[in-house]
Amino acid sequence: MTVVHPNVETAIRYHQAVAQWATGEELAAFFHPEAVHRELPNALFPEGAVRDLPAVLAAAERGRTVLTEQHFEVLNAVASGDQVALEVTWHGTLAMALGDLPVGHVLRAHIATFLEFRDGRIVSQRNYDCYERPHPTTA
Repeated sequence: MTVVHPNVETAIRYHQAVAQWATGEELAAFFHPEAVHRELPNALFPEGAVRDLPAVLAAAERGRTVLTEQHFEVLNAVASGDQVALEVTWHGTLAMALGDLPVGHVLRAHIATFLEFRDGRIVSQRNYDCYERPHPTTA
């Protein structure tokens, strides 16, 4: 019998909820009220981003207008105490043109996510998102 760390289970459910466009209270339920999300610099956010919980919820709402669908695949998960590290692949289909990329283009990223939990909820998230080089002619 495989025993899965409860915080890993929550981290996976959180990614599934994000993929299904969870917003508002549904998404907020995964987070501690003092949560901070740090997205390290990457191809889409060259300066990176730091978001508190209201900003995380607003970004989730915006995501619905930018993408028609998205999917996360958790490849690996490691937990120690209140810390969880995930290796994730992600893809999302553009709902609007983004620079030279047309509507329908599929973005892909390889992600390392580090989550810290307090009281069973995410209080800190750090993302290292490595986006694959887009090929504008490939949707």
